Amino acid sequence: MAKYRHIHVEFWQDPKVLEEMTPEDKFFYLYLLSNPNTTQIGVYQITKKQMAFDLGYSTESISSLLERFINMHKLVKYNEKTREMAIIHWGKYNLNKAGKPVIDCVKKELSQVKDKTLLLEIMNHIPNESISNEFSRYVYDTSTIRGQKEKEKEKEKEKENNNINAVVFYQENFGVISPFLVQSIGVWEEDLSPEVVIEAMKRALAQNKRTWSYIEAILKNWNNLNLKTINDVQSHELRRKGGVTPEKPESYIDNLF
Repeated sequence: MAKYRHIHVEFWQDPKVLEEMTPEDKFFYLYLLSNPNTTQIGVYQITKKQMAFDLGYSTESISSLLERFINMHKLVKYNEKTREMAIIHWGKYNLNKAGKPVIDCVKKELSQVKDKTLLLEIMNHIPNESISNEFSRYVYDTSTIRGQKEKEKEKEKEKENNNINAVVFYQENFGVISPFLVQSIGVWEEDLSPEVVIEAMKRALAQNKRTWSYIEAILKNWNNLNLKTINDVQSHELRRKGGVTPEKPESYIDNLF
């Protein structure tokens, strides 16, 4: 099913756009409003690496643009840990009408937001009361807050249980590492996590595949499936029926070569 995002014509008459934004700012803002990761509620997950790839920019340029939009234009919020983007004025033009399909979609997408504080800014600009109430109900739901704290504790435990970084693990188990490979590992640690990168290396060792290309193939597959933590990887493998299991992770990787 095709997905569309509406850009209101008033965008081009907005004083902030006319007087404060450079041509590059306008291009970047249009991208933030209409890229494939956008959602109905205005909060979506996207990495700096993905933004750089889509726009043909360096990750440094993306970081600079994000800083301008967060601190100078004050139009977005970005959580570096969860890689979630929030478009502050999204609701003004995209959440002004409500029906059951819209409300159902809003509920579903709200439940997937990891950093609930990102929703607070958006709530102030939602003209439709029904949708605004759904935001408020989710943000101030104590059970949801409790669940989020539990997830944060799980992540902290993962970090405590793994006090060796991916570069050191590679050196100890695969051999000499080049500066380029150090950089590549760092990018994957940012997109996923050091624990997931190390897990991919362990999978490669288990299959006696001592190449970075094999490790990266595993990471690309997990990234495409939006598996960001060890728990995500294990849960996904258990859900697969008649396919990959934790005991046979190589079956979908070997097909790539």
